[in-house]
Amino acid sequence: QVQLVESGGGLVQAGGSLRLSCAASGRTSSNYRLGWLRQAPGKEREFVASISIGGGNTVYADSVKGRFTISRDNAKNTVYLQMNGLRPDDAAKYYCAATVRYTAAQMAGKAGALDYWGKGTLVTVSS
Repeated sequence: QVQLVESGGGLVQAGGSLRLSCAASGRTSSNYRLGWLRQAPGKEREFVASISIGGGNTVYADSVKGRFTISRDNAKNTVYLQMNGLRPDDAAKYYCAATVRYTAAQMAGKAGALDYWGKGTLVTVSS
């Protein structure tokens, strides 16, 4: 089992920045691909970004490319999502997810099938 706990959400003005963190604990969590997904009210959960075990491969949704950066620190068992240039349509609950079954690239199409999930952290963007 892997436990994931997100933090760093909050209220920010459009154009602002937030840094989300996800602390992983449990069974060799550093061996998992990690990712961020989000769900806005009334919408389906959508992929945001993912990162390989070593951190050398990252994948982003088109809607966040150039604005968001995913990174991980395996020594701290933590994955981060730096979000810059936030827009009102980025407002959502952001979830951290982990998987051993899929690569970082595959995670983009497997939002409903990832192995472990956190409870999410809420991001609100005011216009």
